[in-house]
Order: sequence, then C-alpha cells, then structure tokens
Amino acid sequence: MSIRKQKLELTWIGKENRPKLEPRILVEDPEKSYHAPHRVGKNDLFDNKLIFGDNLLALKALEQDYAGKVKCVYIDPPFNTGEMFDHYDDGLEHSIWLSQLRDRIVLLRKLLTQDGTLVVHIDDNELAYLNVLLDEVFGRRNRGYIVTFKQGAATGHKAINPGCVTTTNFLLIYAKDRSCWEPRKLYTARQRDIRYSQFITNHTEHFSHWKFAPLLNAFADSLNFALKEARVLAKADPQKVDDFVLSNAESVVRLARPDYKAVSEDARTMIDRSVANPKKVLLLERESHSDMYFIKGERILFYKDKLKRIDGEWVAGEPLTTLWDDLLSNNLHKEGGVRFPKGKKPESLIQRVIDLTTEEGDIVLDSFLGSGTTAAVAHKMRRRWIGVELGEHCHTHAIPRLKATINGYDTSGITKAVDWQGGGGFRYYKLAPSLLEKDKWGNWVISRDYNAAMLAEAVCKLEGFTYAPSDSLYWQHGHSTEQDFIYVTTASLKHVQLQQLSDEVGPERSLLVVCTSFRGSNEGYANLTVKKIPTAVLGRCEWGKDDYSLRVENLPDAPPKPGQLGLFDGEEDAE
Repeated sequence: MSIRKQKLELTWIGKENRPKLEPRILVEDPEKSYHAPHRVGKNDLFDNKLIFGDNLLALKALEQDYAGKVKCVYIDPPFNTGEMFDHYDDGLEHSIWLSQLRDRIVLLRKLLTQDGTLVVHIDDNELAYLNVLLDEVFGRRNRGYIVTFKQGAATGHKAINPGCVTTTNFLLIYAKDRSCWEPRKLYTARQRDIRYSQFITNHTEHFSHWKFAPLLNAFADSLNFALKEARVLAKADPQKVDDFVLSNAESVVRLARPDYKAVSEDARTMIDRSVANPKKVLLLERESHSDMYFIKGERILFYKDKLKRIDGEWVAGEPLTTLWDDLLSNNLHKEGGVRFPKGKKPESLIQRVIDLTTEEGDIVLDSFLGSGTTAAVAHKMRRRWIGVELGEHCHTHAIPRLKATINGYDTSGITKAVDWQGGGGFRYYKLAPSLLEKDKWGNWVISRDYNAAMLAEAVCKLEGFTYAPSDSLYWQHGHSTEQDFIYVTTASLKHVQLQQLSDEVGPERSLLVVCTSFRGSNEGYANLTVKKIPTAVLGRCEWGKDDYSLRVENLPDAPPKPGQLGLFDGEEDAE
C-alpha cells in the first residue's frame, strides 16, 4: 500500500492557473533618467532603476540580470480591503488577490541573495492567508518575524465605533535561507530608566574614593539650585533632567543584586567580599567582558552602558523587538513633498527595515513603489535600489520626490538623521511592447514596435545569454562565456550562410544561432548550434508540420550593423 506524501498548503480557486509570461525587456528612456548635477563621490549612485510598468512582467524581465543579487525586498501590496482609493483599486476577489500576489512572490524570491530578506507590509484582513502563502513559497523554517507596527492612534472617526479600534499593521519578514541569514542588531530609543537614581559625584577619581548622592541632588548642584527648586523644575520640564543624565551618563548609576547562582565563581567571591566590606567599592577586572564594580554586595550599573547611537544621537536604547510602536510620524503627509493619502508609509519605517537587513551598497527592491518612499529612503541611506510602479503616480509622485532627494532639496523624513545632502541618480525604464501582434489577416507576427535590437535582447534573455552586441562582429549579439556567443536573426538560413558563419566563428569559439528557420541539418558545423526562435517567443503562432515560415519584415541583404538582425551576403543553396 502506497501513501502519498502530503504537505500543508493553502488552496484556492484558480491556484493552478499560473500565468505564461511573454518575454519582455526593459528599455531606458534617457529623457526621464536623472542624475544630480555637479555631485560626485561616494553618494554618486546612478545605476538605480525606476521601472514604469506591470510589476509581474518587470520582475520577470529583471530575473536574468538580478537573480540572487537583491539583498532586501520590501513590498506594500494592496491590502484587499474592498476600498477604492485615489490611485488604485483595493478590492480584488480573494482568490485573484492570492494568485496575483503568489506569482510575484515566487519571482521576488528568485531575485533575493541567499542571505536576503523579504518584508511584506499587510493589515489583518489578509494576514493569516498571506502568512500561510509565504510559508509555502519560502518554507516555514525561513519565517523570521511577524512585526506589529503601530501606524495610528485611537483617535478620529474610528474611535467612536464600538469594540476595538484598529491601530496596527504587520510586517511579515522571511529569510530566503535562514541558515545563512544575519539580520543586524538594532536598538530603539526609550524613555529614561528612572531606576538609575544615584550619582557618583567624583567619578574621575580612583574608584576606591567614589562618593554617591541622589540624582536629583546632583541635578540641583549643577544648576546651583536648592533641592526644592530642582524638584519644581524637574516636574515642570522633565527634559532638563533627561539632558543632564545624558550629559553625565558615566556618573549616573543604579545598584542591582546579581543572581548569585548564575554568575561566575570570581563574581561570587567578589560579592562575598563586598558584603563583608559594605563601605568599599570593589572592582572585578575581566578580559573578555566589561569590568564589574560592587558595593554592599550589589553590582554598580552605569547609565552610559544603556546608551546607543540612534539616528545620529546618543539615547537610552533597548534591543529592537517585534513591537514597533515608536515610529508614528505626525508630518507623514509632508514627507517627500508629495501627498499620497492612505498609501504612504513613514520614511522611518522603511529606514528601520533597510537598517535591519542591509549594508551600504546593497540592492533594495520595491515592486509596489507607490509614491517612491522606499526608493527615496534607500537612496538617502546609500543603498542601490530598484522600484517598479504601474500607476501614473510613478510620474506625478515618485519622480519629483526622487529628484528632490537627489538634488538635496528634500529635508523631510530621515534626511537629517542619515546626514543626506544629495547626489546620485536613477535610470528610468519602461517595459518594451509585447513581442507579437496579429496582422490584418489574424496571423501572429513580430510587433512593428519591436525593433531588431529589442528582439535580440529578448532572445538573449530567454536563452540565458548576456545581451552585449559587438561593435565589430555582426554575429555577436551576446555571450555566456568569453568563447560562447549568440546570434539572432529573423532570416531563414541556408547551408551556405551557416557555413560562412562557422568559418568566421572559428574552432576556438562556439555560436548559438537563433533564426526564424533553417534548411538542412545543423549537425555539420562543430562550432555552431542552430535553433529556431524559441516557442516561448513565438508560441502563439500556428505552425504546420513542415511550415518554418513566419511573416516578418527582414532587414536588407547587406552586412548588418552591430546590434541589427539580418541576412548574410553570399550565394544561397541551390534549390
């Protein structure tokens, strides 16, 4: 009896109907590409990509060049809440939403480095389903964290409704391969820890002479105030005390009783000595850890050890948790100089995601770019980036925002925290048109909008070659190694033309010839491999058993210029 191996997965109507993607390539529009004037140096990151078009087709177009190269993907897809917003319809039928997102996530996973991270921003409407879907695509073992992000407060019109007020979104964080995943250690700013209430009044002297006083007394002395006056000021303006503590963090301390059973034998010995000599400060020096100071059997903890440098400032910090409740932005509508109601996320949120998962120079990708927040933040943080957006706000929002960032005019968001002053640029791309179209007789033909170079690039991508047309050799449209090349032509090749090609390529090189059709055997040329334009490109054509023709407009019978496709000179085979 055989038992079929089963797995836990999410199913829905139409799940098996995977889209068959046509080959598409990216075409740069130099008029929309942008580079900062007169700004060079370490901020001169120009090879960023802003892609206008359907993100599924764009991701497929990126696959060959970027598979395994993107360090972090952050996406904020439509939440499928049923609402209609200004810039997109957020109400797809549930199964359609799942299918469309799954297809994109599969491609995004391919683009990630082995130690890369996917971060999906979502609300509770599709949270449970998305969680299972990501488990299926990435593997449950690669689930990193589910972060709760407080994105609002219990105010406004929602607060009058009965029951709970929704104030949170979620970030689902997955590693491509958790075995080599190393998210960075981050800290978040917290309010001053009031347990640190003692002050060493002579910290610069030898520790054996240290004297202790209440923190508020030291605060009063620093201002030449009476203790009563200092208490009044501390109550009216607590920030004054906080500033005093930060400025004197090496002298602000608290006492804590160590877990006697959990510490080392040396520490236990020092605790016993301290109990026996309660008025003395004792020191335990350690090689691989920070030194430990004791008094009255308790350890002296210093406030300076709690300080972390966050956004350019020293503040009391604690390790980042999965509850992000400190990133509310009261000026979110002003960030980037563009308005994007209900669609824009705080720059500080994207900054944290990028900080957690990348280093300077890594590639960050957002295929639901919206108003351009991810690209702007990645640029300010000196990461390379790729952004994809189908909506017209790619032009009305993202481009103006990115230009302001590049020119150093945008002072909002994280600009000050990361000391961004401008520089760099981006290249603007749009998807090339569909390769095939129907003529007036209903036959599939190569689109008139698809020029020869675009066809060559599409075929190179399909065959796994890097598109790099030679300036001198017409038959080199791309390469996979230094000796392995590809040639693409819309011609129907005959023996004499293939022989001419074989002679020109020579015995030290090999050439893949991709043509509309060819006559005779392709096995007589040791350095050539001949095949028809892939069915993935021409798959919608109605081929007959012996029909190798395709309605195309061939180039003239002259030696092709570099990058062009065409016929060879020379006599043809006899009929």
